[in-house]
Amino acid sequence: MTLVSLSLLLTGVLLNAAAQLLLKAGTNAIGHFEFSLENAVPVTLRLALEPHILGGMACYAVSLVVWIMGLSRVPVSIAYPLLSIGYVLNAIAAWYLLGESMTGQRMAGIGFIIVGVWLVTRSG
Repeated sequence: MTLVSLSLLLTGVLLNAAAQLLLKAGTNAIGHFEFSLENAVPVTLRLALEPHILGGMACYAVSLVVWIMGLSRVPVSIAYPLLSIGYVLNAIAAWYLLGESMTGQRMAGIGFIIVGVWLVTRSG
């Protein structure tokens, strides 16, 4: 895998992870909501106007383009496992930025993911 290919894929993963964090920050700002026929329009407007959610959607859009560019250069059997890095980044960022829990079992799982991604990328 070339440096350009790896850079494209990792950029896509980072943007996807950022999108998740922004969407969560947006839902934290809005609070718990339920969709029903009566409140579909107000809830949709609140979601559509929340800056974090707009930022998350933008990150998703750019990540899709970058990911497609990466897939044009790397077999999907190598590229797709790299998405697991997004889980690692999100778990750490959610712990640090959002105060979510980081248990020993979760850290062990993250370690397995890192080793697995490393093994898969080394096989190609």
